[in-house]
Amino acid sequence: MERKISIELLKWKKDARKPLLLYGAKQIGKTYSVLEFAQKNYKNIAYFNCDNNKDLLTVLKREKTTDKIILKLGVLCCETILKEDTLIILDNVNDPYIVKAIKMFGVENNLYHIIMITSRKENLSKFKGEELYFKAMYPMDFEEFLMNTDKKQIITIIKESYQNNTPMPFHQMALDLYNDFLTTGGYPEVVSSFIENKSDLVLDSIKQKIIDIIKRETIDVLNLIDIQRSNDVINSIPYQLLKDNKKFQYGNIKKGSRSKDYEASIKFLGVNSLVHRSYKLNDVKSPLSSYKDSESFKLYPNDVGLLYSMMHVSKMKFMMDNTIKRTLIETNVANTLINLGYSLYYYQSEGKTEISFIVQNRLGEIIPIEIVDMSLTKAKALSMFISKFKVGNPIRLTEDNFSKKKNIRYIPVYATFCLKDI
Repeated sequence: MERKISIELLKWKKDARKPLLLYGAKQIGKTYSVLEFAQKNYKNIAYFNCDNNKDLLTVLKREKTTDKIILKLGVLCCETILKEDTLIILDNVNDPYIVKAIKMFGVENNLYHIIMITSRKENLSKFKGEELYFKAMYPMDFEEFLMNTDKKQIITIIKESYQNNTPMPFHQMALDLYNDFLTTGGYPEVVSSFIENKSDLVLDSIKQKIIDIIKRETIDVLNLIDIQRSNDVINSIPYQLLKDNKKFQYGNIKKGSRSKDYEASIKFLGVNSLVHRSYKLNDVKSPLSSYKDSESFKLYPNDVGLLYSMMHVSKMKFMMDNTIKRTLIETNVANTLINLGYSLYYYQSEGKTEISFIVQNRLGEIIPIEIVDMSLTKAKALSMFISKFKVGNPIRLTEDNFSKKKNIRYIPVYATFCLKDI
């Protein structure tokens, strides 16, 4: 399947003087994307699965020079490893000894191209170093969904409308496709089955399998009791997000639960990109990270399609129930902003007026993003927020077309992937 990560991999290849470490949750297509990239751009591939690969580990522990490592790797995979023409892929990397050996290729004037893949983002603190490039990967966003459903022309028109702030000619078509995405999500196996017109039951069974895989990942938390607690957190997310106040509340997991019982589990899920945490802001000043309330946050699953399945609702219920639809839209916006490199924050006043997302761009500008409640004829939260904090570039995400009113940009929810340019 076509993924935007291939563009980043091509940029890396042009200046591949350091090995690349690609990280992201399981089942999002990391290995597939790297292998597809290798087949298109290299003469041959040297692939190693690092899971319980004792021969590989022995080589990387024993050999102290890059020449000897390359020689032994060639023997192990029965491939001639060519400078700049072979892509060495080390999959399922979790052992620091492997990374330590590969770092040697980032110190010298390296001509060997190496990509390591891991699903354990928490390992990055062990693997950090100037000898490596790091790149995150996530489930597909709506743009990638359109790319793979033969709708590339729609992408071009959406981007042109966003850049020029002019109405999108095929607005309803884009909304219908976006609704398909909200219920399908961005995990490649699910999208592939959607393209093949598989039934909703088949799509749901695949998503349930992925949810089970995510839950099995929690077996690696430090304490056995946190395995069940992590799964309890995952199971509670739909209910937490469907509440009027979407703040994560421990008492809604189990009566009498406290933050200290679940903080380790939530941290594990967040660090490994299985959930995304959005912090409430006590004040809206730069840098936003200095004004977050660590005790008040929302939790979003890493994929909107998984949330849809966890809600156990029908397509008709999704289309008719404004609360369910808005929750799915908010979750997708959260995931898209994470994809684009933003940290997540929200603001809630004492009067319960809420701005769904506050982000800070590379220039340090603070940008409020309000998701308009589709059941309301007027949305006042953003206007009140702007008046209080005097911030620029406010955005309302809506099911209406592109427009601008009173210095507020109205952007259709399907164009959230364009917000990289704010």
